[in-house]
Amino acid sequence: MASSLTKDSVNPGTPGSEKTFFGHPRGLATLFMTEMWERFSYYGMRALLPLYLVAPGGLNLDAATATAIYSVYVSLVYLLAMPGGWFGDRVWGPRRTVAVAGAVIMLGHLTLALPSSGTFYAGLGLVAIGSGLLKANISTMVGHLYDGPDDPRRDGGFTVFYMGINLGAFAAPLIIGTIGESVNWHLGFALAALGMGLGLVQFLFGSRHLADRSSVVPKPLTADEKASTLRKAAVWAGIAVVFYAIVGFSGVYTLNWILVPLTLLGVIIPVMVLVNIKRDKELDRAEQSKMSAYIWFFVAAAVFWMIYDQGGSTLSIFADSSADNSVLGWEFPVSWYQSVNPVLIMALAPVFAWFWLALNRRGKEPSTIVKFASGLVLVGASFFLFLAPLSIADGGHKAAALWLVAIYFTQTVGELLLSPVGLSVTTKMAPAKYASQMMGVWFLAVTAGDATTGLLSIAGVDLNRTGVVALEATLAVVAGVAVWMYRNKVKELMGDVR
Repeated sequence: MASSLTKDSVNPGTPGSEKTFFGHPRGLATLFMTEMWERFSYYGMRALLPLYLVAPGGLNLDAATATAIYSVYVSLVYLLAMPGGWFGDRVWGPRRTVAVAGAVIMLGHLTLALPSSGTFYAGLGLVAIGSGLLKANISTMVGHLYDGPDDPRRDGGFTVFYMGINLGAFAAPLIIGTIGESVNWHLGFALAALGMGLGLVQFLFGSRHLADRSSVVPKPLTADEKASTLRKAAVWAGIAVVFYAIVGFSGVYTLNWILVPLTLLGVIIPVMVLVNIKRDKELDRAEQSKMSAYIWFFVAAAVFWMIYDQGGSTLSIFADSSADNSVLGWEFPVSWYQSVNPVLIMALAPVFAWFWLALNRRGKEPSTIVKFASGLVLVGASFFLFLAPLSIADGGHKAAALWLVAIYFTQTVGELLLSPVGLSVTTKMAPAKYASQMMGVWFLAVTAGDATTGLLSIAGVDLNRTGVVALEATLAVVAGVAVWMYRNKVKELMGDVR
């Protein structure tokens, strides 16, 4: 596919200068395809996960436990993006880290494909570790293809790369979801492994087109640092092994002995990271002020992702049990709902980009804070909308599929208002000392949101109850209104960032 989309280079001297990919360095084709197949495997497995967990032919768990497992898994993927970036910077370099990550992800999916519940959680763990290793490093390599941040092709390159993410996410539920639900769960997980395998092979063969510095370890560990890191890792691993051995042999072990610590870490670590940065005395007054403003965005984003990511768990489980998943009499697999968001992203993202530029030319583009507040209000509105199909189901009827599509549509519009803005404001407000780490900090907002959902589920809260859904919706709307009401204070803290 990459070769059919290339043409002669217009900028000789770039990596892979003999050809270009839509006018970009040819290495972008390699990274585009790798990310597309990785997202294909990830979103395909994620679409199947909550359904497999509750299915009589799967693990046959209750909805609360399934939601907790799903939420912990997603939070871990984003939590591990920070150590994944650290491995790329200090140990293997981005290119080798992505290659190792692809192999680990494929192994994880193959483990999930085994018809044994005993290996299931090991497979989930491997996919989470591999995804964390890959996530930050493959984006770093996209940046390496260009001549610094001022290269005029850079933003366009990331846009093309982002399309690869959504193409993979769109196709995965339609293919992997159909096979998993209609034929065999484990065959669906095996297809996810095949997808990652194709991405890995493509990456290895196409890596010659990547920038040379993608193979360089930017800041390798010294011998002393390496010894210290290995020693600390061995100590913590030893403590975990001893602790869980005692719990296991005592006969009191349940799944919550794993889920509770992981969800608590998903909440505690983001708080610790923010506190550590905020208390850093090396930051000047302007940087301290911007971090104070950033905490507003971070907390609001955590609330957003807490609700948004339930589109793959709470809404999916509801659709499986209480929705009429058909259009004009034609029934479709529940996992297909997970393709609604990526196809809407691909359709609406160019419209939003055009709209903001048109408003900007007229001097009427909303501020970052207003966009952020609007995204929060919309994700809250999506759960107010969710109350309608819940009410229909409580009356003993099946809710129409269009109710769920409307919920996903509302959430997608909210995502387009909040997520790109969050990424942008993160890079703009990052203190110089933490410039390379702040994107990982942004991902921690996702971790905190999903971990909170996990804690609620572990506590036995039924997230498909009308009262709980209404409470979450109200929380998001109130958070959005609070951000809007204090916009002048936040703007003042942001300094020269707009």
